[in-house]
Amino acid sequence: MPLFGNNKKMQAILILAHKDLPQVTKLALILNRRFKVYIHFDKKMVLTQADLKILDDNNIHHLSEVAVNWGSWSIGEATVRLMRLALDDPKISYIHVISGQDWITQSVDKLYERFDKDSKIYMTYEKAKDVKKSGEPIIWWQKYYFNYDQIQRRTFFGKFYHRALLLGQTLLRVNKFKKLNIDLEIYAGANWVDLPRDAATYCLNYLDNHPNLQKMLQTGCFSDEFWMQTILCNSSKFKDRIVNDHHRYIKWEKQNESYPAILDDRDLSTILEGDYFFARKLETKYSHSLINKLDQKNGN
Repeated sequence: MPLFGNNKKMQAILILAHKDLPQVTKLALILNRRFKVYIHFDKKMVLTQADLKILDDNNIHHLSEVAVNWGSWSIGEATVRLMRLALDDPKISYIHVISGQDWITQSVDKLYERFDKDSKIYMTYEKAKDVKKSGEPIIWWQKYYFNYDQIQRRTFFGKFYHRALLLGQTLLRVNKFKKLNIDLEIYAGANWVDLPRDAATYCLNYLDNHPNLQKMLQTGCFSDEFWMQTILCNSSKFKDRIVNDHHRYIKWEKQNESYPAILDDRDLSTILEGDYFFARKLETKYSHSLINKLDQKNGN
């Protein structure tokens, strides 16, 4: 059972999970000692009643409502649903968004206390118009139309399809911003954030009151990396409270058949020496020993 003490305020951790249920469950149980934990399982995951009973017995909230597809708005949609659920509890004062492949890099008590009286937003951001990835301006990912809820972006066909969409819409001078009357500066960054209740509430209310922005995101590419950044960075109330660092250790190299890297024992010292809240990506096959060593070092 979580040990929330007498403090009426609580922090929530939102976990977006798509694989490796035993690892996700272990992470949730550790975090649940201090935080309220909410998990969204990709609708494509197979979950048994026995699996869910462990979570239910520990008062860990869980959803499985969205089929998550890489590159689509579905990741953002799952985040929005978890955030709404967490904010239904008026005692939630701070929210952390992580993936099911994250792991806590410090004591669970220390992490909780770190944010106990914090009003800052920890979120990476940059102007989308200034950034290129894989040779393409990422502003195109919101300026043009995509349908990666229907098309598998990671397949060979998906890669060809993506290039064809970019070429065709560039030639046709498609401008979704003009059509939807989007007059915001578009910002991008990671979906993994830490933010206080008022900022999370503002994000959801802004979405609800701006269907044109919702339409932009729903027809965009990698829109989970745009929605909170665009909303908060265009707000004079919140932008000055943003720290452009999400304190996640991510190794941008190929390791263990993955880019970014799937972490293992080789990364232990770097993680422990840095100012990180979480590390990612970890998978049981490669990261089992690293997870155990992190837990032992941090008393988790």
